[in-house]
Amino acid sequence: MQNLCRIGFAGTDARTLLSAIVVSTAKSEIHPDSYKGVVVRGTSSMPAFSGEDIMNWPVEFLDVEENTAESYARSLIQGFESGNLDYVLPMPEALLFGGLVDELLEKGYGDRIAGLTASSSFVEADKIECKRLCEQARVPVADAWTEVDAGSYQEVCRVCLEYIHSYGGAVLKYPYSAGGKGARVISNTWEIREVYDTLLKDYKKDYKKYFKNNKWPLLIESRMSGVEISFTIFVDREGNYQVLPTSLDYPERFSGQASQDNPITGGMGSISPHPFESQKLLDLVSERFADPFVEIMKQKGMLRPCVLYPGCFVSFSLNQEGEMEPSGIRVCEINIRPGEPEFQAVARRICNLGPLVQAMFSGDLDKVTPEVRENQLSLCFGLVVGPGGPDNQKGYPWSVTKYEPVQIDFAYMQKKNIQVIPSGMGYSRDFGFYSDGSRVAYCNVNGTLGEGQSRGDVAEKLRNRVMAAIGGNKIKVLPRENPEENRLALREDIGLHYRLAEKLMQTE
Repeated sequence: MQNLCRIGFAGTDARTLLSAIVVSTAKSEIHPDSYKGVVVRGTSSMPAFSGEDIMNWPVEFLDVEENTAESYARSLIQGFESGNLDYVLPMPEALLFGGLVDELLEKGYGDRIAGLTASSSFVEADKIECKRLCEQARVPVADAWTEVDAGSYQEVCRVCLEYIHSYGGAVLKYPYSAGGKGARVISNTWEIREVYDTLLKDYKKDYKKYFKNNKWPLLIESRMSGVEISFTIFVDREGNYQVLPTSLDYPERFSGQASQDNPITGGMGSISPHPFESQKLLDLVSERFADPFVEIMKQKGMLRPCVLYPGCFVSFSLNQEGEMEPSGIRVCEINIRPGEPEFQAVARRICNLGPLVQAMFSGDLDKVTPEVRENQLSLCFGLVVGPGGPDNQKGYPWSVTKYEPVQIDFAYMQKKNIQVIPSGMGYSRDFGFYSDGSRVAYCNVNGTLGEGQSRGDVAEKLRNRVMAAIGGNKIKVLPRENPEENRLALREDIGLHYRLAEKLMQTE
C-alpha cells in the first residue's frame, strides 16, 4: 500500500499554489509513494480557482488567521497534530525573518519545517553580513565591495568614482529586505547623483525607522559582468544537497537594461532551463558555491533543511572545439527560499518534487536526485496591472488601479494548455474574481522539443500562444473607465533568450 505524504507550501503568492499542484500531480518514475500538496493560507481566489467548478486541482488548503509568523505557527501545529500535514516549506522570506522556524522548534515541530532560523536568516536579510560569510567560506563575490554611510553622499560618490574607474561601474544596494528591488546599477559618472537620490528617496523612511540618526548602512559593489543565472538548491539536515534545474529571470519591467524608467520589479517572468545550462555549469556552482557554503553553515551551527537560491554572474569562454563553457562564477546575493516567479518554471519540469522535499527532512538528498523533463522548456509570464485609472496611474510597478473585475476564458486556456495561476487576485461570491494587487496572475506554458526543432523554435511558439491569449482578451482585467478594454500588461520578450543564445553560440 502506498503512503500518502502531505507537503505544505506556506505563503500567499503564486509559487505556493503552483508548488502544491506539482506535488499532487507530477509522477515520479522511481518513488512509489503518493503526495498531496497543501496550500498554507494562499489568497481568497485560490480555493475558488482550484475548486471542482473551475480547475478541479487536487490540492488542499490550510487556513491561517493572520499574516504573521505566530498565526502560521498555530495553524501548522494544528495541521501536524490532525494529520493533515506532514511537512512544510515556507515560501516568503518574511516568515523566516519573523521567526516561524523558531516558533516550531520551540513547540517541538522543528523537524517538520524547512528554512533557517531568524538568527541565521541574515543570509538574505542582511547583504553586508552575507558578504562577510561568503568571504569566510571562500565563495567568490564581486571583486570589490564596501559598506558606507548612505547618509553621506560624499562617501558614496567617492567609492562610486573609484569603482567606475577600476571596474567599469558600481552597484548601490539597500542591504536589507527589499523584495528584489534594492539594487541600483551605476554605469557612468553622470548617473551617480540621480541613482543615489532615487535610492535614498525609496528607503529613507526605513533607514530612519531602524537607525534614526546613526549610520545608515549601504552596500556598494563593483559592477559584475557576465551572464546572470539563478540556482535553486535543496539542502537536507545532513548537509546533502541537490541543484535543481536552472532558470532565467526577467526582473526588469520592460526589455533592456535596468534604468530609472525600467526598474527592477521583483519578477516579470522566467524560463527554464537557462539557455546556457550544462552539466559543467551545475558542477561549477556545486564546487564554487554549494560545497563551501553548506560547510560554513555546518561550522556555524546554521544548517537545517532549507532552500538556497543564489543569484550569480557566470563567465564563459570558448573551448578548443569552439563551444561556450562556464569558466567562472561570482555570487551576487543569496536568498533562502525559492524564487518567484523563477521557481514556477523550474517546478513544472520536475517529476519528483514531492520526494525531493521529503528527502530534505529525512536527510536522504544524496539518494534522491531531480527527475527532470530534459526535453521540455517552461515559460512563465507575469500579468500585471497596466496604466490608467481614475488618477491616471502609471501602472506596475508604480501606481496601480485595484479592485477591478478579472475575466478568464477557462475553456480556451485549458484547450491551449496555458496554466493560469492567481497571484494578486481576490475573490468574493458577490463580485467574483478581481485584481487586488500589482501582479494579478501568471501564465505558464511548457513545450517539448520535437525532431528538428531548436529551443528557440519551441519558445517562440509558446510565447505566441500566450500573446494570442492576451491579445484576444481570453484573460483580462476590466478597466472601470472602459470595460471593453484590457488593463493587463506583460513583458513580451520572455523566452526570446533561447534564440539569442543560439545565435551567440554560432561561433563560425
